[in-house]
Amino acid sequence: MLKRLLSSVLAKYRGLLWIVIGLQAVQAVAGLYLPTLNADIINNGVVKNDIGYIWRMGGVMLLVTLGQVIFSVTAVYFGSKVAMGFGRDTRRQLFHQVNAFSTREVAVFGAPSLITRITNDVQQVQMLVLMTCTLILGAPFTAIGGIFMAMHQDLGLSRILMVSIPILAVLLSLIISSMVPTFRKMQERIDRINEILREQLTGIRVVRAFVREPEEAQRFSVANDAVTQTALRGGRLQALMFPTATLVVNLSSVAVVWFGADRIAEGTMKPGAMIAFLTYLTQILMSVMMTTWMAALIPRAAVSAERIMEVLETPSSIVIADNPVTELSQTAVLQFDHVSFRYPGAEQPVLSDVSFTVRAGETLAIIGSTGSGKTTLMNLIPRLVDATEGVVSLDGVDVRDLAPEALWSRVGIVPQKPYLFSGTVASNLGYGKENATEEEMWEALRIAQAEDFVRAMPEGLNATIAQGGSNVSGGQRQRLAIARALIRRPEIYLFDDSFSALDLATDARLRAALTPYVQQAVVVVVAQRVSTIRHATMIMVLEDGDCVGFGTHDELLATCETYQEIVSSQANAQEGVS
Repeated sequence: MLKRLLSSVLAKYRGLLWIVIGLQAVQAVAGLYLPTLNADIINNGVVKNDIGYIWRMGGVMLLVTLGQVIFSVTAVYFGSKVAMGFGRDTRRQLFHQVNAFSTREVAVFGAPSLITRITNDVQQVQMLVLMTCTLILGAPFTAIGGIFMAMHQDLGLSRILMVSIPILAVLLSLIISSMVPTFRKMQERIDRINEILREQLTGIRVVRAFVREPEEAQRFSVANDAVTQTALRGGRLQALMFPTATLVVNLSSVAVVWFGADRIAEGTMKPGAMIAFLTYLTQILMSVMMTTWMAALIPRAAVSAERIMEVLETPSSIVIADNPVTELSQTAVLQFDHVSFRYPGAEQPVLSDVSFTVRAGETLAIIGSTGSGKTTLMNLIPRLVDATEGVVSLDGVDVRDLAPEALWSRVGIVPQKPYLFSGTVASNLGYGKENATEEEMWEALRIAQAEDFVRAMPEGLNATIAQGGSNVSGGQRQRLAIARALIRRPEIYLFDDSFSALDLATDARLRAALTPYVQQAVVVVVAQRVSTIRHATMIMVLEDGDCVGFGTHDELLATCETYQEIVSSQANAQEGVS
């Protein structure tokens, strides 16, 4: 998965990668040349007391070092551009993929996990790319070149390399193999802590209302401790790498000095050559350690890449037609033809054999008990999910054959849980119509019965709205969501239990103002209160996904037992309150 992700995203940066490889190779060669120059200074300058030679070769070493620094800095610059570009492009792909998901795919992954994949998982792979481009690409050149240069200095001492390099590689490999399951658990536990934090922040009012702060604090503490313990275990394993490498390097250096001193005493090796060999040995072993350290980054990056690719390769259940219809007639007609919907793996369908037709100027009201399938039916119209049987059509065209933009531009939705975005009143209304004028905004607010409280705000249309609309009441949030749908002037209005937070008087005023405004459109209303829907053109009664009643208010009172029970229960509730 990691290889596929890197190859797909980094293909456009192939040119920059070759530049980085070239720069890293040059700086590695320059670094390998320095010990040889140092050996020459010792053998031909220090030993022979030739000060001029020392100055000349010292100047050469300074020039080589300066060139190494320039090439290294340039490689880091281009490598950083590659890594940052990789992160940006991967996050963009994930963002567009998640936006294309239906509610089914979002539910499968879960919002906390998707957030972690777009942020933390991308960061882990991006860190691997960054470290590879800026540090590790030069390691193979240094290791291979260092071996040849060390053998050139003294072939006999090179046998030490045949022992120290495999020992270091094996020890570090054992450490890395223990890190793989730890990193996998780490990502899963980050998902869990994100899930708990999201729940607690969203439901903070409920937590406080039921005095559940100690229990929620304990739940967070357990998840936090799990992340901490996993991170500590991974950190301890990583912390073993540098002492292990240092131990092998120092023992190897002792061996070089031990055997090299004998060779110098025998006259078969010069002092400068031993110093150069020690430097090459350190460079080689540090390169092995850097390469192995990259291998330590790979397990966590591989786990993250697997999670990223899982999202990117999950097809949306909402499939766009090969040649989608982009133009429809101006008169909207919404039709359900024997529509059923069943979630994957579910024993019972959520909706069963639902059929109806709603034309422009008509209002279809849907009522039923909780879990009867009302919201699912509403989600089928804008293709938030697709019907598993039957056809949902708009103007005689199956919605699955419509271009998504052509469908969504004709639908205005007020969801069951109205959500406002951080910004202002005007910016939230702009989601309905981007270039709406102030007059259009005030008209939509007036019809939605939101004009009074918006004008009461000091900034009016520029009043600040917090994320989710948390700084306004539930009724105000609901009315602003209704205004957002109204300002669009679509052909189809979908009100999914959008009046539940309104008092009866406000509900009545809103419906009275709404009727002339939507008289040329199809209106579908889900409601719990009979008073909200009794004047609808048609009323559908749902029970366990089945349509058990269809007709006007008076017709259903005479023929539908379920509707009679709903009306009776609400009438009794009102009498009890009075």
